[in-house]
Amino acid sequence: MRTAAYKVDVASDRRRRENVPRHILYYAGNEPKSVFARNLGDCRDSKIGGKPMGFTHLHVHTEYSLLDGSNKIKEYVARVKELGMDSAAITDHGVMYGCIDFYRAAKEAGINPILGCEVYVAPGSRFDKEMQHGEDRYYHLVLLAENNQGYSNLMKIVSAGFVEGYYYKPRVDLEVLEKYHEGIIALSACLAGEIPRFLTRGLYEEGKKAALRYQEIFGKNNFFLELQNHGIPEQEMVNQQLVRMSSETGIELVCTNDVHYTYAEDAGSHDILLCIQTGKKVQDEDRMRYEGGQYYVKSEAEMAALFPYAPQALENTKKIGDRCHVEIEFGVTKLPKYDVPDGYTSWEYLNKLCWEGLEEKYHPVTEELKERLTYELNTIKTMGYVDYFLIVWDFIKYARDNDIMVGPGRGSAAGSIVSYSLGITQLDPIRYQLLFERFLNPERVSMPDIDIDFCFERRQEVIDYVVRKYGKDRVVQIVTFGTMAARGVIRDVGRVLDFPYAQVDTIAKMIPNELNITIDKALKMNPELRNQYEGDEQIRYLIDMSKRLEGLPRHTSMHAAGVVISQKAVDEYVPLSRASDGSITTQFTMTTLEELGLLKMDFLGLRTLTVIQNAVKLAQKSEGIELDLSKIDYNDQAVLGMIGSGKCEGVFQLESTGMKNFMKELKPKSLEDIIAGISLYRPGPMDFIPQYIKGKNAPDQITYDCPQLEPILEPTYGCIVYQEQVMQIVRDLAGYTLGRSDLVRRAMAKKKAAVMAKERENFVYGNKEEGVPGCIANGISEQVANKIYDEMTDFAKYAFNKSHAAAYAVVSYQTAWLKYYYPVEFMAALMTSCIDNPSKVSEYILNCRQMGIQILPPDINRSTGSFSVEDGSIRYGMAAVKGIGKPVMEAIVEERERGGAFSSLKDFCQRLSGKEVNKRTIENFIKAGAFDSLGGTRKQFMMIYVQVMDTVNQEKKSSMTGQMSLFDIMGEEDKKSFEIRMPDVGEYEKENKLAFEKEVLGVYISGHPLEEYADVWKKNITATTSDFQPMEESEMPKVKDESKVVIGGMITEKTIKYTKNNKVMAFITLEDLVGTVEVVVFPRDYERNAALIETDSKVFIMGKVSAEDDKASKLICEKIVSFDQVPRELWIQFADRRQYEQEVAGLYDTLRQSDGSDHVVVYLRAEKQMKHLPASRSIEIEDNLLGILRGKYGAENVKVVEKSIEKQLHMH
Repeated sequence: MRTAAYKVDVASDRRRRENVPRHILYYAGNEPKSVFARNLGDCRDSKIGGKPMGFTHLHVHTEYSLLDGSNKIKEYVARVKELGMDSAAITDHGVMYGCIDFYRAAKEAGINPILGCEVYVAPGSRFDKEMQHGEDRYYHLVLLAENNQGYSNLMKIVSAGFVEGYYYKPRVDLEVLEKYHEGIIALSACLAGEIPRFLTRGLYEEGKKAALRYQEIFGKNNFFLELQNHGIPEQEMVNQQLVRMSSETGIELVCTNDVHYTYAEDAGSHDILLCIQTGKKVQDEDRMRYEGGQYYVKSEAEMAALFPYAPQALENTKKIGDRCHVEIEFGVTKLPKYDVPDGYTSWEYLNKLCWEGLEEKYHPVTEELKERLTYELNTIKTMGYVDYFLIVWDFIKYARDNDIMVGPGRGSAAGSIVSYSLGITQLDPIRYQLLFERFLNPERVSMPDIDIDFCFERRQEVIDYVVRKYGKDRVVQIVTFGTMAARGVIRDVGRVLDFPYAQVDTIAKMIPNELNITIDKALKMNPELRNQYEGDEQIRYLIDMSKRLEGLPRHTSMHAAGVVISQKAVDEYVPLSRASDGSITTQFTMTTLEELGLLKMDFLGLRTLTVIQNAVKLAQKSEGIELDLSKIDYNDQAVLGMIGSGKCEGVFQLESTGMKNFMKELKPKSLEDIIAGISLYRPGPMDFIPQYIKGKNAPDQITYDCPQLEPILEPTYGCIVYQEQVMQIVRDLAGYTLGRSDLVRRAMAKKKAAVMAKERENFVYGNKEEGVPGCIANGISEQVANKIYDEMTDFAKYAFNKSHAAAYAVVSYQTAWLKYYYPVEFMAALMTSCIDNPSKVSEYILNCRQMGIQILPPDINRSTGSFSVEDGSIRYGMAAVKGIGKPVMEAIVEERERGGAFSSLKDFCQRLSGKEVNKRTIENFIKAGAFDSLGGTRKQFMMIYVQVMDTVNQEKKSSMTGQMSLFDIMGEEDKKSFEIRMPDVGEYEKENKLAFEKEVLGVYISGHPLEEYADVWKKNITATTSDFQPMEESEMPKVKDESKVVIGGMITEKTIKYTKNNKVMAFITLEDLVGTVEVVVFPRDYERNAALIETDSKVFIMGKVSAEDDKASKLICEKIVSFDQVPRELWIQFADRRQYEQEVAGLYDTLRQSDGSDHVVVYLRAEKQMKHLPASRSIEIEDNLLGILRGKYGAENVKVVEKSIEKQLHMH
């Protein structure tokens, strides 16, 4: 039977290969079932020797054997069910990443989930490194959890592999297995197991010894010898020996299939996945591969056919399956306890803090406030979250006590008066109508979610405090998985199949850049992609393979902010893993941890908070005042006016071009408007912006469908903008409780049609049994009630959480307030926050110049590490100078404080040791202008610094050996005459000075090579180089792929390449006033424009954008125009026609001295007439001619006007 099946498989494989482009190894067609399944049938009631049997897969790798398994959990469970099996296992390599997903999917399908892991066992101790090499670094062993005790032990074994035994792989040893063996069933694994390894080397007795040792560890009937057959000759030999060993030792047999993919036809896509893992191409000879295509989920009949000589091995799999039962508890919280001061319970202490906070925040404390606080506290107590609030209060208090800036709040927590009283949030929920039920709903038990923003630079200190307080084993960071997304997987598969890069790139870019896009969705959305798929066999193959691998997890990383704090050691609840930097993380993701009832906190680092804190400190230092941002006027019309004029560079959430334009239209008059602005400026709600602005500009024209809507929608001019408003409408119009109204909001947001239809009935007509009066009972007609329900349904899928928007609007307003009242301090703090990102610094330097703020170069006597404020200007920070590390900076500042300012270059070299300051440091300081204040030019310092350093070093050597020199005996006057004198060489040309600044600072300070061209540059470009960079929020550039843009600037680098046909093309770097961009010039355009494509040429380039994923986009050059080719006109103004007629002969004489292509225009002021002189009178505009004309007619009457280059670009 096996042979027949094998022949069929070979034949089908040959058939497949014939259909394929030659360079492709396998072609997996779209056959619905595997070859074996078709030939052997999905035999569900297989009988061998007349006796019914069962089979359970016990050795299965899923997608969570990263880049090694392509067996997707949902497909695997569905396939097992289809094959009529009632149990199935998961045994990924060394990890338990997929256990919970698998458990849920299996339970849902009515399959008994067997949770396991194929662990790596070290030959000696797990702590030994470098003991064995190659194959013998570790052996495989399959472990399955028989019961809850086994599951708990399995987590500890797997965690120990990462925490203690990690060496290439997470390894455990016999000591760990012995310690945690209870409740675990073990199998001897594949050819990489210890016993098969001995057997393949002919060491039968050693193998037998190992088997008996494992049986001793796990107990009789808990260790099995594993038979596998994938058509590999060694397996045949090992299986014979294992059958013999079983009869000699009494250790039972099981048979498994080493599953790595779901269906037989997945062999091709799985092979591609292995190539992605190993960085190889499919046609490479020497690479890892799983030969034979047998690693799929086989039916019982197929397994029986492979092991006719061992029917008991099949039966044992079923018996093991029946033995394994693990119950995982979901939704029961496992919160840690907070240590309260003596004499208090947690509940009493929380009450004390809240009531004290309420008194402090509100004057007077009304009955309404007392009722709301009591209601919230009781809800928190009932839901069991008292300690949770104390834990959060404690670490926020720690941050504030240690001057670590904390955000005003984030997410729905801002709707809670308990959070506000405790100081967890700083936003008054009453004033902004924020709802507690949006945060903690008594009718929907879920973990509260308080995310906290901390100062970006010091966030880690808060995490360290929590680790110290609760214990290293109880506080762990969280894992996340990077998945193979639609575009990425096409690029990966294309590379492995060795398709041309340009072809793959084109296909990848046809996938729309949307959230949660899939290849299938893209095929429906983009007809061009669909045509390629249907019309080109190679492309079809590429996309089919990509679709099979799409969505697989690719690698793990550490969640940027998530931290778990647990009651007991974390590995009691979840297995642990290691991040790339060595820190310990959980193996389950954030959502899974929440389902398991663990407390997850988000400690987010927000750069803007660091900016605010630094700006406040600089303002306090320069103005000598105390600034408290919680007490500023949040409706200051001057600040709102600045936002409304679009001057929002550096203002949190409002600095993108689109947002600036929206603010100009919106002209906010209160913080409420900014909260709404942040909520509306997103895909979806953007459609409501015109309606919102119309209502704001004409409030008297707003109509409400019923009077109850007015108080709810008045702050947003009749539009539904927030989730909270949906909840209020349902409560006030139909009489729902707020808790129930939150459930309706969730149903609308998640588009749950059945729930929405049922709730519509309740909303309109009421539901007495459930205590909902309904709209009609409140005097609202059926027609109006249905209309309101439709509008809510429409908007609820987009509605934003007002608490979150309000908290962020506060941060936006604070940055705007600082920018308006303390612009120099704010810009200095802003530039410090991006000191490592020269292109962002350049952008802000340009903003500073536009705001009239001067930028000063670094100065060894005045600069600190960061940007500082000096007499209304910004002094560059030393940290920005290339090669100046923190120790050098600290040493300079320390020496300056100890011995006063440095008086000369020699003084500087003498007072700082050679360890801190070397020739490179001094040179970089000179180039940056840090010695300018010591009385010399940069060129002079460059000429003498080596000599000065050599002299100082010589003197230091002499004094160390105790030698006296003539110099030591001289008086001060004589010494001066021996000082190294500054050579009379003047200063560098402006270009050189600027080039040096750029070299050591990454930006220009004392000017910009293009500043004299700024007007002509602005007039002609449609994009700046910074528009090609991915934006922080969206990771997408401002420029759109394939769009035509004009950029302008100076060519700073040029690389020549030759094509296959020996044509010349170039890659050039173009720099403008804000940054750089790469431009690709193909041969045809290079030939036309070679003379202009030189380093330092100043040019405008028109071209097509080539957007890249996650990195700066490029421009494909189509036309080039030199700055010199920009047309200019000379305008000469006369008082009236009479004066012109008197002067015209003299004017023509003057113009005759010059010949060129610049046109001359005469303007007669009194008559308001202009006259273009004929082309024969054209001139070349240059300084000499301008001087003569201005002398004759007055400077105010002679002007040069720059024209647009549009015509030139279209003529080329």
